[in-house]
Amino acid sequence: MKTNSKAAVIGLGNIGKSVATNLVQANRPVILASRKLKDAQTLAKELGPLATAAETGEAIRKADVIVLAVWFNTIKELLQTYASEFEGKIIVDPSNPIAPDENGGFKKIIDADKSAGQINASFLPKNAKLAKALGTLGAASLSKHAFKLPGRSVLFYATDDNSINNIVEELITDVGFAGLRAGGLDQSIRIEVFGDLHEFGALGKVVTLAEAKTKL
Repeated sequence: MKTNSKAAVIGLGNIGKSVATNLVQANRPVILASRKLKDAQTLAKELGPLATAAETGEAIRKADVIVLAVWFNTIKELLQTYASEFEGKIIVDPSNPIAPDENGGFKKIIDADKSAGQINASFLPKNAKLAKALGTLGAASLSKHAFKLPGRSVLFYATDDNSINNIVEELITDVGFAGLRAGGLDQSIRIEVFGDLHEFGALGKVVTLAEAKTKL
């Protein structure tokens, strides 16, 4: 059942652009925001009438579900700067706590046994709800494997609040994938980079729903 929840994407790097593009492809309106309003306006123009640009605070206020498609270290800043705007909202966190290493790859920038999902949950504004989602695939796969038939590819998600499962899964569907809950936020580490349910971890590939269920 459609919830008609309004979606916003904050941050228009590779992940944010892929998510926004896919939402429009699914005929879902989306509000775009970035550090530079001009960047959001440019992308909105490219995507057509279903996409609108707004300042970050305005985008958060207008939306029910906000995708924070920004670097891990930026999320705390946003949650604190716009705490009042985020109150009561559903926040979708695709972030991975990584940075470039000295060998041309990436390294984890938090303790090995910690997850971005649990850390970011500790900064949640009043009555806000968090889902770790849309980050289990790289941007290239988010574009290439969206809306695949038969058998949509999977995006795993994690949340402590079952009341938002339907809304999160609806969002994932509109991004072009099948949503599969990995558990609560204590399972976030599994769906972040290097985790066993991540494309760039032990999973190592994009999987269908049938394949994904065997991994949980």
